Amino acid sequence: MHKIENSNVAVLRRGEGKESRLTGSYRFRTPTDADGMAVAALIAACPPLDGNSLYCNLLQCSHFADTCVLAEEEGRLKGWVSGFRSPREPDTIFVWQIAVHENARGRGLGLLLLEALFELPATAGATRLAATVSPSNRASRALFTRFARAHGLKMGVRPYFDRHRHFGGHHESEDLISIAPIPADRLSS
Repeated sequence: MHKIENSNVAVLRRGEGKESRLTGSYRFRTPTDADGMAVAALIAACPPLDGNSLYCNLLQCSHFADTCVLAEEEGRLKGWVSGFRSPREPDTIFVWQIAVHENARGRGLGLLLLEALFELPATAGATRLAATVSPSNRASRALFTRFARAHGLKMGVRPYFDRHRHFGGHHESEDLISIAPIPADRLSS
């Protein structure tokens, strides 16, 4: 079991979890394939996030489960972060998506999800977080900024996917956010 320093949040084996005394009510765990539909519903309820196919969410909850975290409150899904270890940059954890249910916002859950992600055994040794975020998604940008500041990390932002070149004009451009260096001894709160 790996613990996040000073927060009493524990992430256990897949599908198991532990209550957080910090928040008083969240249970954090890695997903199982049975969570795919709930994850898809949470993402759909969190605009401006792009919806994935249910199949994609099932793959995240099964094939990528070791680098994803769910937050539950009273048995209901309140938060989700999905990620993967980049095959081209194995020192990088790419955050695919992060979602916090509307009635759980403003309580620091997004930051706790990112911290829990970096306590998973599958993220050990990673020294960089990367994510793509559209310029209009101010909540995600603010969350990544808070994460970097909370841990004394440097954050860079640069253009990555272009609205016209990559999305054919059907989606806003996405910037690449890079946060590093994450210390080898993990994060401290």
